[in-house]
Amino acid sequence: MITKIYTDNPNPREVRRVADLLMQGGIVVLPTDTLYAFACSMEFKRSVETIAQLKGFSLKKAKYSMLCSSLSMASEYVRPMDKDLFGLLKGCLPGPYTFIMDANSNVPRNYLNPNKTIGVRVPDNSILQAVVEAVGCPLIGTSVRRVGEETESEYLIDPELIHDTWGNRVDLVVDGGIGEDIPSTVINCAGGDIEVTRRGKSNPGGDLLLADF
Repeated sequence: MITKIYTDNPNPREVRRVADLLMQGGIVVLPTDTLYAFACSMEFKRSVETIAQLKGFSLKKAKYSMLCSSLSMASEYVRPMDKDLFGLLKGCLPGPYTFIMDANSNVPRNYLNPNKTIGVRVPDNSILQAVVEAVGCPLIGTSVRRVGEETESEYLIDPELIHDTWGNRVDLVVDGGIGEDIPSTVINCAGGDIEVTRRGKSNPGGDLLLADF
Protein backbone atom coordinates (compact mmCIF):
# COMPACT_ATOMS: atom_id res chain seq x y z
CA MET A 1 0.00 0.00 0.00
CA ILE A 2 1.29 3.47 -0.87
CA THR A 3 0.00 6.94 -0.04
CA LYS A 4 1.07 10.36 -1.26
CA ILE A 5 1.80 13.17 1.21
CA TYR A 6 3.16 16.52 0.09
CA THR A 7 6.10 17.99 1.99
CA ASP A 8 5.01 21.62 1.61
CA ASN A 9 1.68 21.01 3.31
CA PRO A 10 1.29 17.52 4.86
CA ASN A 11 -2.38 16.53 4.91
CA PRO A 12 -3.38 16.14 8.59
CA ARG A 13 -5.78 13.30 7.79
CA GLU A 14 -3.08 11.31 5.98
CA VAL A 15 -0.56 12.07 8.73
CA ARG A 16 -3.05 10.78 11.31
CA ARG A 17 -3.60 7.64 9.24
CA VAL A 18 0.14 6.93 9.18
CA ALA A 19 0.51 7.68 12.89
CA ASP A 20 -2.39 5.38 13.82
CA LEU A 21 -0.79 2.58 11.83
CA LEU A 22 2.53 3.06 13.63
CA MET A 23 0.77 3.19 17.01
CA GLN A 24 -0.72 -0.23 16.23
CA GLY A 25 2.73 -1.74 15.63
CA GLY A 26 2.86 -1.16 11.87
CA ILE A 27 6.01 -0.76 9.78
CA VAL A 28 6.07 2.21 7.43
CA VAL A 29 8.57 3.46 4.87
CA LEU A 30 8.96 7.21 5.42
CA PRO A 31 10.87 9.97 3.66
CA THR A 32 13.67 11.73 5.51
CA ASP A 33 16.02 14.46 4.36
CA THR A 34 18.37 11.73 3.09
CA LEU A 35 17.39 8.16 2.20
CA TYR A 36 13.92 6.73 2.73
CA ALA A 37 13.71 4.73 5.96
CA PHE A 38 11.95 1.73 7.44
CA ALA A 39 10.30 3.02 10.61
CA CYS A 40 8.17 1.83 13.50
CA SER A 41 7.18 3.10 16.92
CA MET A 42 9.85 2.53 19.56
CA GLU A 43 7.15 0.99 21.75
CA PHE A 44 6.91 -2.20 19.64
CA LYS A 45 9.88 -4.55 20.01
CA ARG A 46 8.38 -7.06 17.59
CA SER A 47 8.17 -4.43 14.87
CA VAL A 48 11.82 -3.51 15.41
CA GLU A 49 12.71 -7.19 15.10
CA THR A 50 10.83 -7.33 11.80
CA ILE A 51 12.79 -4.35 10.49
CA ALA A 52 16.00 -6.16 11.44
CA GLN A 53 14.85 -9.10 9.33
CA LEU A 54 14.05 -6.79 6.41
CA LYS A 55 17.53 -5.30 6.67
CA GLY A 56 19.19 -8.70 6.95
CA PHE A 57 20.85 -8.38 10.34
CA SER A 58 20.31 -9.79 13.81
CA LEU A 59 18.60 -7.65 16.42
CA LYS A 60 21.73 -7.61 18.59
CA LYS A 61 23.89 -6.33 15.73
CA ALA A 62 21.36 -3.84 14.42
CA LYS A 63 22.22 -0.16 14.26
CA TYR A 64 19.10 1.92 14.60
CA SER A 65 18.42 5.60 14.88
CA MET A 66 15.74 7.38 16.85
CA LEU A 67 13.80 9.57 14.47
CA CYS A 68 12.66 12.59 16.46
CA SER A 69 10.58 15.62 15.54
CA SER A 70 12.74 18.08 17.46
CA LEU A 71 15.86 18.44 19.56
CA SER A 72 13.59 18.85 22.57
CA MET A 73 12.12 15.38 21.98
CA ALA A 74 15.56 13.86 21.39
CA SER A 75 16.91 15.30 24.66
CA GLU A 76 14.38 13.23 26.61
CA TYR A 77 16.18 10.04 25.57
CA VAL A 78 19.87 10.90 25.95
CA ARG A 79 22.11 11.77 28.87
CA PRO A 80 22.51 15.44 29.78
CA MET A 81 24.64 17.37 27.28
CA ASP A 82 27.24 20.00 28.06
CA LYS A 83 26.96 23.48 26.57
CA ASP A 84 29.25 22.78 23.59
CA LEU A 85 27.49 19.58 22.54
CA PHE A 86 24.05 21.12 22.91
CA GLY A 87 25.17 24.06 20.79
CA LEU A 88 26.43 21.69 18.09
CA LEU A 89 23.15 19.78 17.94
CA LYS A 90 21.09 22.97 18.03
CA GLY A 91 23.05 24.35 15.10
CA CYS A 92 22.84 21.17 13.01
CA LEU A 93 19.28 20.02 13.68
CA PRO A 94 16.94 19.58 12.03
CA GLY A 95 19.27 18.38 9.34
CA PRO A 96 20.99 15.41 7.65
CA TYR A 97 23.03 14.32 10.64
CA THR A 98 23.05 11.24 12.87
CA PHE A 99 24.48 11.89 16.32
CA ILE A 100 25.65 8.82 18.26
CA MET A 101 24.66 9.69 21.81
CA ASP A 102 24.82 8.13 25.26
CA ALA A 103 21.28 6.92 25.87
CA ASN A 104 19.38 7.24 29.13
CA SER A 105 16.94 4.79 30.69
CA ASN A 106 14.05 5.99 28.52
CA VAL A 107 15.50 4.05 25.57
CA PRO A 108 14.65 0.32 25.65
CA ARG A 109 17.80 -1.80 25.94
CA ASN A 110 16.91 -3.76 22.82
CA TYR A 111 17.60 -0.74 20.61
CA LEU A 112 20.96 0.21 22.11
CA ASN A 113 24.38 -0.42 20.65
CA PRO A 114 26.65 -2.59 22.85
CA ASN A 115 28.11 0.52 24.50
CA LYS A 116 24.64 1.81 25.40
CA THR A 117 24.46 4.44 22.70
CA ILE A 118 21.93 5.16 19.99
CA GLY A 119 21.84 7.23 16.84
CA VAL A 120 19.72 10.37 17.12
CA ARG A 121 18.19 12.02 14.05
CA VAL A 122 15.95 15.04 13.60
CA PRO A 123 15.47 15.01 9.82
CA ASP A 124 14.59 18.23 8.05
CA ASN A 125 11.46 16.71 6.54
CA SER A 126 8.00 18.07 7.35
CA ILE A 127 6.23 14.76 6.70
CA LEU A 128 8.37 12.78 9.11
CA GLN A 129 8.22 15.51 11.74
CA ALA A 130 4.42 15.65 11.52
CA VAL A 131 4.11 11.88 11.81
CA VAL A 132 6.43 11.69 14.83
CA GLU A 133 4.52 14.49 16.53
CA ALA A 134 1.25 12.65 15.92
CA VAL A 135 2.67 9.39 17.30
CA GLY A 136 3.98 11.21 20.37
CA CYS A 137 7.30 9.40 20.70
CA PRO A 138 10.38 8.79 18.55
CA LEU A 139 10.33 6.25 15.79
CA ILE A 140 13.01 3.62 15.38
CA GLY A 141 14.36 3.84 11.85
CA THR A 142 17.01 2.60 9.45
CA SER A 143 17.62 3.19 5.76
CA VAL A 144 15.77 1.21 3.09
CA ARG A 145 18.48 -1.15 1.96
CA ARG A 146 19.66 -4.61 2.92
CA VAL A 147 23.01 -5.02 4.63
CA GLY A 148 25.76 -6.07 2.24
CA GLU A 149 23.68 -5.68 -0.90
CA GLU A 150 24.38 -3.26 -3.70
CA THR A 151 21.18 -1.43 -4.56
CA GLU A 152 20.71 0.88 -7.52
CA SER A 153 20.08 4.38 -6.24
CA GLU A 154 16.64 4.72 -7.82
CA TYR A 155 15.40 1.85 -5.63
CA LEU A 156 16.45 3.86 -2.56
CA ILE A 157 15.00 7.25 -3.54
CA ASP A 158 11.93 6.59 -5.73
CA PRO A 159 8.90 5.71 -3.55
CA GLU A 160 7.16 3.90 -6.41
CA LEU A 161 10.17 1.59 -6.88
CA ILE A 162 10.52 1.20 -3.13
CA HIS A 163 6.88 0.11 -3.04
CA ASP A 164 7.50 -2.37 -5.87
CA THR A 165 10.34 -3.91 -3.86
CA TRP A 166 9.05 -3.72 -0.28
CA GLY A 167 5.32 -3.06 -0.53
CA ASN A 168 4.33 -6.62 0.29
CA ARG A 169 6.60 -6.70 3.36
CA VAL A 170 5.67 -3.43 5.06
CA ASP A 171 2.32 -1.96 6.00
CA LEU A 172 2.64 1.30 4.10
CA VAL A 173 5.00 3.30 1.90
CA VAL A 174 4.64 7.07 2.19
CA ASP A 175 5.36 8.81 -1.10
CA GLY A 176 6.98 12.10 -0.15
CA GLY A 177 8.60 12.64 -3.53
CA ILE A 178 11.99 11.59 -4.85
CA GLY A 179 14.45 11.34 -1.98
CA GLU A 180 18.21 11.77 -1.66
CA ASP A 181 20.73 9.04 -2.46
CA ILE A 182 23.33 10.30 0.04
CA PRO A 183 23.16 9.04 3.65
CA SER A 184 23.45 11.26 6.69
CA THR A 185 26.73 12.42 8.17
CA VAL A 186 27.42 10.40 11.34
CA ILE A 187 28.97 12.12 14.36
CA ASN A 188 29.99 10.07 17.40
CA CYS A 189 29.43 12.11 20.56
CA ALA A 190 29.53 9.24 23.07
CA GLY A 191 31.75 9.59 26.09
CA GLY A 192 32.24 13.31 25.65
CA ASP A 193 34.34 13.16 22.48
CA ILE A 194 33.10 14.43 19.12
CA GLU A 195 34.25 12.64 15.97
CA VAL A 196 32.84 12.50 12.44
CA THR A 197 32.77 8.78 11.60
CA ARG A 198 30.99 9.02 8.23
CA ARG A 199 30.88 11.87 5.77
CA GLY A 200 27.50 12.03 4.12
CA LYS A 201 25.00 14.73 3.34
CA SER A 202 25.53 17.94 5.28
CA ASN A 203 24.69 21.63 5.20
CA PRO A 204 26.93 24.71 5.32
CA GLY A 205 25.90 25.64 8.85
CA GLY A 206 26.61 22.18 10.20
CA ASP A 207 29.96 21.94 8.43
CA LEU A 208 30.96 25.28 9.92
CA LEU A 209 30.09 24.11 13.43
CA LEU A 210 31.85 20.75 13.01
CA ALA A 211 35.02 22.53 11.92
CA ASP A 212 35.40 23.79 15.49
CA PHE A 213 35.72 20.25 16.88
